[in-house]
Amino acid sequence: MAGRGDNGPAIGIDLGTTYSCVAVWQQNRAEIIADDQGNRTTPSCVAFTGTQRFIGTEAKNQMVMNPTNTVFDVKRLIGRRFSDPSVQNDMQLWPFKVIVGTGDKPMIIVQYKGQEKQFGAEEITSMILVKLREIAESYLGCAVTDAVITVPAYFTDCQREATKNAGVIAGLDVMRLINEPTAAAIGYGLEKRSNTEKNVLIFDLGGGTFDVSVLTIDKGIFEVKATAGDAHLGGEDFDNRMVSHVVEELKRKHHKDISGNPKKLRKLKVACERAKRILSSTNNATIEIDNLFEDTDFSLTITRDSFEELNMDLFAKCVEAVKKCLKDAKMDKSNIHEVVLVGGSTRIPRVQQLLQEFFNGKELCKSINPDEAVAYGAAAQAAMVRGEGNEKLHGMLLLDVAPLSIGLEVGGGNMNVLIPRNTVIPAKKNRVVSTISSKPRASIKVYEGERSKTKDNNLLGRFELTSIPVEINVCFDIDADGILDLSVSDKNNGKNIKVVRDKNRLSEEEIKEMVRRAKKYNEEDEEDKRKIEAKNELENYAFKVKSVIKKMEGMIERTVGWLDDNQGAEAGEFEDKMDELKRICFKLITEMQ
Repeated sequence: MAGRGDNGPAIGIDLGTTYSCVAVWQQNRAEIIADDQGNRTTPSCVAFTGTQRFIGTEAKNQMVMNPTNTVFDVKRLIGRRFSDPSVQNDMQLWPFKVIVGTGDKPMIIVQYKGQEKQFGAEEITSMILVKLREIAESYLGCAVTDAVITVPAYFTDCQREATKNAGVIAGLDVMRLINEPTAAAIGYGLEKRSNTEKNVLIFDLGGGTFDVSVLTIDKGIFEVKATAGDAHLGGEDFDNRMVSHVVEELKRKHHKDISGNPKKLRKLKVACERAKRILSSTNNATIEIDNLFEDTDFSLTITRDSFEELNMDLFAKCVEAVKKCLKDAKMDKSNIHEVVLVGGSTRIPRVQQLLQEFFNGKELCKSINPDEAVAYGAAAQAAMVRGEGNEKLHGMLLLDVAPLSIGLEVGGGNMNVLIPRNTVIPAKKNRVVSTISSKPRASIKVYEGERSKTKDNNLLGRFELTSIPVEINVCFDIDADGILDLSVSDKNNGKNIKVVRDKNRLSEEEIKEMVRRAKKYNEEDEEDKRKIEAKNELENYAFKVKSVIKKMEGMIERTVGWLDDNQGAEAGEFEDKMDELKRICFKLITEMQ
């Protein structure tokens, strides 16, 4: 791995639902990289206009005025099917349009430079990754290609592969995908280095995803014992509950329905998010929106109690996931030495209270930055994969687990688990399958998930069998990124049997086309930037010239006035005045250069 160092420093990227963060390992520690405005996190947002494309903070600023062409929450789309119930629910709240594409793939529709454009979630994600790479390159002063990208521990195989593809489209060599709570645990372990074994529970509640992992940390060895969570639960859901509440209040009190107006809903969402943040430090917050309807301002006070009541079932789901994770890790809550809070949504007091009550009043660890811990750990992992870093990283070993069980469909549509969830990865398992059937062919399907019926799990792939009866060898190979490579062969003659993967995945040709399109859009952005800079430079110079001319005209008027009043002056006085006029003119002309 060390040879990859020719590509400049390797970076760690926390690719979040609402905000993303980039870091690099330098001078014996992880350095969070700020953008040129000093922001240490970047909104995971892309906006399209009639003239430009914006990414990050500039895109977020477009949300209210240009809601239908401002894309966010793309992490909730990546690697999912259009028919997925969570996608269908989210679509009711997004101001931008999502349609069904080939193979049940969700496609985002925007207007860009006067044309309708379709983008897959991987492409939008790649744009955010390009922005983060540029932030890193600007800070480091060199090109960057190698990266470790974090994903929710509960991301499926398809979501992981789609995230990795987004990195490829962005021009990155994704050295490793690492689970977000595991990255946070690395950040915690490096800050709180100890010579004694510790059982640590990472509680990671972000903008759109929730993970909980139990790890044992012992002298630089990070062993994940179990992981649980929900890849569709976070701060966005808490905001949406408040938005729905206010929409109903508007109907009830004012007989106004704004549910079909993207711009007004976006205004409301921004105000609700602001109120949620305020409620983390005070008991009341006011949701205020100018001109919400018919030039009428809107104001509503919401209490912390009412906010908590709106979301109590979601908070309770978080605690249930903690119980499940402890059970899978075969640990009692008394065995946990430290409970570490990660993710912006852990700032919600009721979430902290429920967690503390569950752990019998135990103090929660809030000493690591909840917004930066994941990127910190990703940067450390990037240096470890490269074989770089100092003694602080040497000897560190990461043992992660597969979040979901993998198995075959057997009679009656039942799930036959071959690799149970929480198996240490990388993992490889072979299974000989005997098929006896009167039919000329059969289809065997591979799924991931925890339900007993395969129809409730995620289809990963299938393969067709001919010449039945037959004995086949099925090889399941899960790599360090948690992505499955499935190979099948006829046990009798060793011939490979073609595996048909989920249609929602990108083909090699599609990835190449997206890489080409990404390059084209980046070139267009550069040209737009150059055009705007040239226009601004010309405009600034024109105003500077105008200002100089105005000053010269004033000087000339004063000189002519002096001449009118001093017709009888001496030659030396006229010469001094001439020198003064020349000196001032020269100074003003110099200012224009």
